Amino acid sequence: MDVEVKRDNENSIKSEKSYHSHDICQNSAYETVDVKVHCKIEVKEEPIQIQDIGIQLKNETEIHEKPIAFTGESYLVKHDHLRSHIGETPYHCSKCDKPFSLNVNLIIHQRGHTGENPYQCNQCDKAFKQETNLIDHHITHTEEKPYHCSQCDMSFSNNYNLTYHLRTHTGGKPYQCNQCDKSFSRNDHLINHKRTHTGEKPYKCNQCDKAFSQNGHLIKHKKTHTGEKPYQCNQCDKSFSRNDHLIEHKRTHTGEKPYQCNLCDKAFSRNDHLIEHKRTHTGEKPYQCNQCDKSFSRNDHFIEHKIIHTGVKPFQCVQCDKAFSQNGNLIKHRRTHTGDNPYQCNQCDKAFSQENNLIDHQRTHTEEKPYHCSQCDKSFSNNNNFTYHLRIHTVGKPYQCNQCGKAFSQNDHLINYK
Repeated sequence: MDVEVKRDNENSIKSEKSYHSHDICQNSAYETVDVKVHCKIEVKEEPIQIQDIGIQLKNETEIHEKPIAFTGESYLVKHDHLRSHIGETPYHCSKCDKPFSLNVNLIIHQRGHTGENPYQCNQCDKAFKQETNLIDHHITHTEEKPYHCSQCDMSFSNNYNLTYHLRTHTGGKPYQCNQCDKSFSRNDHLINHKRTHTGEKPYKCNQCDKAFSQNGHLIKHKKTHTGEKPYQCNQCDKSFSRNDHLIEHKRTHTGEKPYQCNLCDKAFSRNDHLIEHKRTHTGEKPYQCNQCDKSFSRNDHFIEHKIIHTGVKPFQCVQCDKAFSQNGNLIKHRRTHTGDNPYQCNQCDKAFSQENNLIDHQRTHTEEKPYHCSQCDKSFSNNNNFTYHLRIHTVGKPYQCNQCGKAFSQNDHLINYK
């Protein structure tokens, strides 16, 4: 496209507010200037080519015959904003070579390498790389949430979070991992995810040797050193080091369970509990022990299991000398002292100290026998009886009476016989 640059009142020297408009994106702004130059792009017989002023458009039809006001003779050439439309990225980071169309974006990006956060909140100790982030953060102190979702009743303190939230309605996940099939609604979530492939943990604790893939995880971890628990429940005396833990705790008061399984009717107060529950449908067990062949659907069960290999039993009963490698086993053991049977059958008056015993018992009502022997046609309602039965096919009857020599497959049968 051919263009000519016209100037009106180019000798006019005065300080005034000049209106800048951009016809490609309709972006506009006011600023105080000393020289006002009015430019108009139009077709002429002896033109100035767009290439002659140092800018190559991706699509020439993006320029229209509309008046554009700029300050200074070379403002169009230096107009950084135009680069965002034409794809030009002249600014490169010296540390990672990432390109930018705007110098200001390069400066902000470089603060990620240096850790510089020049914008300090005057109401707390948080600081930010960008002024806009500080402005958004200030709203968290006022609890104002001016950005409202038009499709549900949720509101947000900043527009970015609203934008990300809207994708939960549309299903939009534009950020695709190039190493697996996962995609994300937010670019920062993609960046964090990629570290699961690389194993990169750039955020290091300066008080211990732990490192984290996400800065948010480091911030949360640091509170374990200080013991700080700034998030106080207003319904009880509990306090928490993390706000998300407080939010989850409050649901124990309200009974709210917003995370619904789409494969059954169960609902959960926490999203991680829903994720763990879904594995009961899929059979997925992503936590693999490297010392035996066991795998687990939950990380906490995996951590407890690893203690078995060390022989350590850190969970000590205060009423007797028994100790356990897992806290869950200690809790179950304590019920032998208290007589507590919290798991009540809803079809009869029986109650049990352990949930799995209740599940086994309920099968006596339903007559369900899900444990099938592959070597004969017998089936069983609980795993213990099934395990004992298998010994008949394998080791036989290991429990022998020391008075007559009679043998049994189960120890309790031997005890009853004696």
